[in-house]
Amino acid sequence: MDWTQIGIHFLTLAASFALAVPIGWNREKRARSAGLRTFPLVALASCGFVQASEQLMVNSPDGMSKVIEGVITGIGFIGGGAILKQGTTVQGTATAASLWATGAIGISVGLGSYHVAVTIAVFTFLTLTLLTLVKDEHDPKMD
Repeated sequence: MDWTQIGIHFLTLAASFALAVPIGWNREKRARSAGLRTFPLVALASCGFVQASEQLMVNSPDGMSKVIEGVITGIGFIGGGAILKQGTTVQGTATAASLWATGAIGISVGLGSYHVAVTIAVFTFLTLTLLTLVKDEHDPKMD
């Protein structure tokens, strides 16, 4: 057992988790179907799938792309469960899109693209906080 590798993976997984917490906090605060526990777990799992596959796929970019494709599809399935249609209104699309973005954060961290992960996290959080203010002014039934 290589404790150095475990430490590196621990820090990487912790980074993906931490980047997702503000997004989960926002969804929790707005009483959405997914929140403070779901979002960090999605980022953590996405990062974990990439990291667990990385040694096996070192000479197979095609194989790694299939792992990433599977993670993206799985997160889309989870996000689909957050979308609810009630009469003429649809709710949960922002939560579903945020789950997808959070998966991208985890994948990016897992691939070592921290700059991409941080950028996605910042833009997702800003979208959920700042653009909500604009939308709330026009529509009290905000997603």
